[in-house]
Amino acid sequence: MPAATLTISSRNYSSWSLRGWLVCRMAGLDFETELLSGNDASTRAELLHLSPSFLVPRLCHGDIIVWDTLAIAQYLNETYPDAGFLPRDPVARAHCRSISGEMHGGFINLRSALPMNIKGRHTNFKIFNGARGDIDRVVTIVDECLSRYDGPFLFGDRPSLADAMFAPVCSRFVTYDVPVSRKMASYRDTIIAWPFMQEWTEEALREPDEIEELDMEF
Repeated sequence: MPAATLTISSRNYSSWSLRGWLVCRMAGLDFETELLSGNDASTRAELLHLSPSFLVPRLCHGDIIVWDTLAIAQYLNETYPDAGFLPRDPVARAHCRSISGEMHGGFINLRSALPMNIKGRHTNFKIFNGARGDIDRVVTIVDECLSRYDGPFLFGDRPSLADAMFAPVCSRFVTYDVPVSRKMASYRDTIIAWPFMQEWTEEALREPDEIEELDMEF
């Protein structure tokens, strides 16, 4: 019997569920995944960006209940300090925390204009100007990290919290065929090939399409 349960809303559409699942896998946590129905009102509100506060992903670990991806990551970092969520070097560790927090709280235009849809493929997708600044910022962050820490992940040769936070953006860049820099393309491909990401993607492809508004033709 798994020691924990992670409740998520959708593998195909929910970027926050993906992040929460990735940090649980990175921690080596023994957990089972509970998938909420797309017909659930709170699930639809989250995926359609209609609610300012979401209670998924939610981790139940013994008597501990924690929601919000960053809060889950912080809890797991305290519980499993050898998981490697943060770099050992204090300068790199502060940098990792900063860009993880920036992703957690920002990039609203990118989220709205390019919703996560792992199954979708849209070539020649028209990106409105409001999202271009967010895309440029993501590319700048990734280019700087790869130059400073030598890759292939953002802080070196193993995934960190930042990679879990940026993984859904890499998926979006594939879905919408977003033109990016050479370094960003290399990082995107590294994340897409990450075994944990591959595992999630395989499950997402088998997920039924329950929310038509998120599977529209662009």
